[in-house]
Amino acid sequence: MSHSITVARADSHRPEIARSQRRILTVLVFAQILSGAGLAAGVTVGALLAQDMLGSTSLAGLPSALLTAGSALAAIAVGRLSQARGRRPGLAAGYLIGAVGSLGVIAAAVLDAPVLLFLALFVYGAGTATNLQARYAGADLATDSHRGRAVSTVLVATTLGGVVGPNLAAPTGTLARSLGIPYLAGPFLLAALAYGLAAFVLVTWLRPDPLLLARRLGTTDSAATPSTTPPESPDRSGSGVAAGGFVMALTQLVMVAIMTMTPVHMLHHGHGTAAAGVVIAVHVGAMYLPSPVTGWLVDRLGRLPVAASSGVTLLAAGVLAALAPGDSIALLALALALLGLGWNLGLVAGTAIITDTVPLETRAKTQGAVDVSIALAGATGGMGSGLMVAATSYPILALAGGVLALAVVPVAALTGRSKP
Repeated sequence: MSHSITVARADSHRPEIARSQRRILTVLVFAQILSGAGLAAGVTVGALLAQDMLGSTSLAGLPSALLTAGSALAAIAVGRLSQARGRRPGLAAGYLIGAVGSLGVIAAAVLDAPVLLFLALFVYGAGTATNLQARYAGADLATDSHRGRAVSTVLVATTLGGVVGPNLAAPTGTLARSLGIPYLAGPFLLAALAYGLAAFVLVTWLRPDPLLLARRLGTTDSAATPSTTPPESPDRSGSGVAAGGFVMALTQLVMVAIMTMTPVHMLHHGHGTAAAGVVIAVHVGAMYLPSPVTGWLVDRLGRLPVAASSGVTLLAAGVLAALAPGDSIALLALALALLGLGWNLGLVAGTAIITDTVPLETRAKTQGAVDVSIALAGATGGMGSGLMVAATSYPILALAGGVLALAVVPVAALTGRSKP
């Protein structure tokens, strides 16, 4: 009886839900374009800036570890604020904190203060966490059968900013130098502006709030039909949270580890900042650009097969990065493209699994907690990558990461078998 009432309620509000979802996705797209440029700054020059200030390769992975550790704390805060007040204040606050961190990095570079740099990078990580949390906002009003595509729409919007951002490393560096700021801190000027504008867009136009509206109208899952429901039914047990969280955390660890040390590896082989920026731009594009196709595959083929394919793709990326000659920009770019694609497959599939599993009443809080594991995995990958390359080599790091990523395959298989 209660299920019939819920279905009828969702059906009666379906036109309102559809209109609101279109508006919400449009606003999120604009905000993600801006935030994509902001997060690309740390990816492109964070390790190089630390290496320049410290004069040590072994700590080059520390910036990535710090910003991802900062994103872990921010994921909790953004998740809880979103749970209590809605997505709009949660996401806007996260981006504003990211902008403050960007300004802190610039100040640290000017003052040549490594301790301030590390603290600022930790704060800057809030922008990264918020950029990822936004994908959940796109899924709040989506049905089970369209959830993957809703997530992918938000993710793909990051592509433009994420691709343009790294290629602005040289121009922003030149601008920074003209202002008396160290060259490598230049991209953080862009990050501060981009994160600030993203917060403004959300505060001004993210209305209605998707999470609050979803709670008010009730579940929209009734819109799914037998012909469009994913092959596996949504898992409402704790195993869904565990499986989705594991897939996203492991793919994040592997991706961050290999990505972080690639610019350092390239500079050791005579390439400049511009060349590293091109490779990172290709990588970031591959992280987000395939999202529409990934979302369609997740909705049509199912969450678990796509999750398993992420491990295989990351293995291919690791093997290619390990075997690519250090002077080959093309092969390194291809390896980083596969790395980004593997991450994308794991993120979209894992996000859909988590959102399928968690009820609206605790959704934002649980999603924030899951993203903490993702951030901590990224911090581990970032910090461990520099130490591992210093002790061994970049090819060994890449190969080890690819092999480790294969662990998502048995997890996906076992999760599928455990379903009733």
